[in-house]
Amino acid sequence: MPHDLKSIASFHAHIYYDQETRADAEQLRNWIGERFAVTLGRWHDALVGPHERAMYQVAFAVELFATLVPWLMLNHGRLSVLVHPNTTHPLADHTAHALWIGAQLGIRGEKLPETSEAELPLAPNTTPTLPA
Repeated sequence: MPHDLKSIASFHAHIYYDQETRADAEQLRNWIGERFAVTLGRWHDALVGPHERAMYQVAFAVELFATLVPWLMLNHGRLSVLVHPNTTHPLADHTAHALWIGAQLGIRGEKLPETSEAELPLAPNTTPTLPA
């Protein structure tokens, strides 16, 4: 049976960077905050969870997918971006159900549970002032 789209509670975009691309990541983060009502997560300069590179997370509601993801496709520059749904299957969400923008990086799947509660959209911590 196919998956029901209603099983997607929200989305995450993980923006990956290194020392060379940190300034690019900062610029992209500013641009996102100016244009989209999202939750910008903390900077993780050290590896965290299943991620094999420094990153920050952008959490967003299902309704933003159609505008935010194409915008990231056009504006990610040299950065890699992992976009994934949040269902009750974190391992599959970060691997089989994931979308990569830019170069695909590794994910440490052993760091993820197969099932858990779906993450509902967080309250945005941005106040967009510019159109996407």
